[in-house]
Amino acid sequence: MGSSSSSSSSSGIGFAGLLTIAFIVLKLTDVIDWSWWWVLCPLWIGAAIVIGILAIAGIIIVLSGGSRKKKSFKNRFDKR
Repeated sequence: MGSSSSSSSSSGIGFAGLLTIAFIVLKLTDVIDWSWWWVLCPLWIGAAIVIGILAIAGIIIVLSGGSRKKKSFKNRFDKR
């Protein structure tokens, strides 16, 4: 028979989602007496990591690329 290509994709809830559900259950059953900010904290972990990586990348780009742009910009006007 013909070969068929199958692609597998996993779409699960993930660790942060499971942790959030566990914290919500514990909060609603009065096992933990945390603020809702801390109960929902695992939901922000992914966003905080992405924002942190973007901030670091932006700082690196500004520090390394900023000085080259200034030099080339000055050179363009000096040649005229």
